[in-house]
Amino acid sequence: MSLTLALLLAGQIAAGQQTPPDQTAGPQDPAPPAEQGRLGTAQQGGGDIVVTARRRNETVQSVPIAISVIGGTALAETGAYNVSRLTQLQPTLQFYSTNPRNSAANIRGLGAPFGLTNDGIEQGVGIYVDQVYYSRIASATFDFTDTERIEILRGPQGTLYGKNTTAGAINISTRAPSFTPEGRVELTGGNLDFFQGKASISGPLVDDLVAMRLSASVTTRRGTIYNVRQDEWQNSQDNVGVKSQILWHATPTLDLTLSGDYNRQNPNCCVQYYARTGATQRPLNRQYAALAAAQGYAVPSTNAFDRLTDVDTDLRARQELGGLSLLANWDIGGAAITSVSAWRFWHWDPSNDRDFIGLPITTVSANPSQQSQVSQELRIASTGERRLDYVAGLFYFWQSIDTQGLQVQGPAASAFLLNPTSAGGRNPATLDGLTSRNTIGFKNTSAALFGKLTWHATDRLSISPGLRLNYDKKDGSYVSVVTNGTNTPLTADQRGVLAPQSYQPSFDNWNVSGDITVAYDVTPDVHYYATYARSYKSGGINLSGLPLDRNNNPILESARIDPEKVNHFELGLKTQFADRRATVNVAAFWTEIEDYQATVTNNQVGVLRGYLANAGKVRTRGIEIDSAFRPTSRLNLYANGAFTDAKYVRFVDAPCPPELAGGTALQPGQTPAPAGTPGASPDNCNISGQWLPGISRWAFSYGAEYDLPATVAGVEGAFYLGYDGSYRSKFSSNPSRSAYTDVNGYSLSNFRLGFKAPNSWNVFAWLRNAFDHDYYELLATQSGSTGLIVGQPGDPRTYGLTVSKSF
Repeated sequence: MSLTLALLLAGQIAAGQQTPPDQTAGPQDPAPPAEQGRLGTAQQGGGDIVVTARRRNETVQSVPIAISVIGGTALAETGAYNVSRLTQLQPTLQFYSTNPRNSAANIRGLGAPFGLTNDGIEQGVGIYVDQVYYSRIASATFDFTDTERIEILRGPQGTLYGKNTTAGAINISTRAPSFTPEGRVELTGGNLDFFQGKASISGPLVDDLVAMRLSASVTTRRGTIYNVRQDEWQNSQDNVGVKSQILWHATPTLDLTLSGDYNRQNPNCCVQYYARTGATQRPLNRQYAALAAAQGYAVPSTNAFDRLTDVDTDLRARQELGGLSLLANWDIGGAAITSVSAWRFWHWDPSNDRDFIGLPITTVSANPSQQSQVSQELRIASTGERRLDYVAGLFYFWQSIDTQGLQVQGPAASAFLLNPTSAGGRNPATLDGLTSRNTIGFKNTSAALFGKLTWHATDRLSISPGLRLNYDKKDGSYVSVVTNGTNTPLTADQRGVLAPQSYQPSFDNWNVSGDITVAYDVTPDVHYYATYARSYKSGGINLSGLPLDRNNNPILESARIDPEKVNHFELGLKTQFADRRATVNVAAFWTEIEDYQATVTNNQVGVLRGYLANAGKVRTRGIEIDSAFRPTSRLNLYANGAFTDAKYVRFVDAPCPPELAGGTALQPGQTPAPAGTPGASPDNCNISGQWLPGISRWAFSYGAEYDLPATVAGVEGAFYLGYDGSYRSKFSSNPSRSAYTDVNGYSLSNFRLGFKAPNSWNVFAWLRNAFDHDYYELLATQSGSTGLIVGQPGDPRTYGLTVSKSF
């Protein structure tokens, strides 16, 4: 935090300057506080929303970026208390998670590879909390507490939000310390034993000099899946979070904010279980139905929405995360200097059942991990009205990850993973006790120089070029030691399931990213813009084990992953009319990525993780419409929609989908067996032209709220009825699209009814997934091409009551 402290000393020298600290130029009359709590791109048709998308205060309608803003009140009323729940409000945001570590946030279908997490690469959607970069989406799975607003920026943002924000950024701002004493309390109870409590308090410690804000949250909920074997509910919630901030007006021109936070999550989570089966190319006696019958095994239910499982490994998804940051804003007259110094940690302690059923096939599967990061950003930005605005800065980032993986096979592994007619397959001792201990290390260093100019060529026309020079270096180590239950040399059968590996991959390179935006204001309420961006997502290294060749040796050439190279084009129109009671914003985009980083499924018998590979080229294109209307002072409406066409343009050597996998090796001149028919399987498949996983072609969010003024117990306010709906069309849930893993489209409806008084009470009953729609969040395959498809159902209908009080 040395740069921030240096700013403090410099500010004290300049203490004679009496200009009040104002780090960025912006509107003089932002929307009043009562307006900052609504939902939508433009406050549902009224008022101005002030955002910091370009590292300065501007109204959302004047920023030539496709951006959506969700205020703190909307987060509370819609139940969007973490990143995953934002997807019901923002159609072009996708979030998928099998547990906190294996989470991915995508925008317009891009960002992170779909599938199990690999620490050797980075996300393409930048997560920022109070200007601090969060290097892993897992470290941003905390519950929102005391949040003022969330800005979702769509499209490459690498110039100002570097560290690989090739798909977009999620910019979270919490409420700052206040010199006026204030407090907030929010209590929620619901079915499934749901309880959530949030509280914050703020006020001066030293009049007009030092202020503090303290906030805390607690969330608990019974699980939604019942384990009949362990007699307990699973996929529960158990979260605790605290945050403190101290704001110091060090001098008339210098503000410093010291922040610290800690979050602990310890749910009985996370289970995926039987959804369906599909035929593969394995011999019939080695597919799921025959294997389960031979063991005398049957799942508790073949209907996943009975929400029953019998997995026999204890589940755990414990994580601790937190950190410290020091933010300095120094007004130097005509410009402002900002320093953001931060240290963060994330500790992960899991336990999974990766065979997904109640047989002791894989009895232990866990990868505890300890991660820490240090980052330093230093920016200078022009202030006031001028012909040429600028932002320039330096960024440094360092990250360390240590992981201790453990996988143990159980007594049912031999019959399930080996040929049941072979000597090894008939002997439970062949694989029982087979253990892989993986020691994984990772060091990641990045540095950047960036800048963006905005030339106001006329009162209506502006041209904004940006440039970023970035250096990345990654060093890793992967050592897998495999032992059997008898401490003897491994047999061929054992090496085919868990093979020893040891390799030390590395990657480093320089790259230059750039963008240019031309914006034209037809009127004060009609804005056009056009953007071209050439950006990069850093290359990476495989740290989940490498695929094996036919001799069960790791393929070392796959240890390093090339950078993604992105070409992005976007046209946008932002409009307000009817006395600014109506807002309609449209964005059309076309993005092409060379060497797309994909997580692909490893179809080897006992390998539970995917690995990384470069697809030749992918393309995503589409159109988005965000609209909000306030026809009367009582009625607010919003409707957002997105059409996204995302596909592999060229991926000729991809792993095959399950219906074309699991068979015997294809010999020269031999024809592969038909899909789902036992026989020979191709080594790889050409999936060019297929959908990218995890992306719905059509997605919508829509809603309304009607207020009726009333006075209750002497408190003036309004009764209100609100509705929020969302729809997503079918999407692929496998890197290589399969008929078995397509997730059908679904729609969700949420209602709320309550009474609220401005800056005082808000009491409302809520109903989410009101029609109890059955839907999957994702589907996946069991390892080894058995044909078992497992799923993760979304939440059933939930209901409850929320009471909040501001004072």
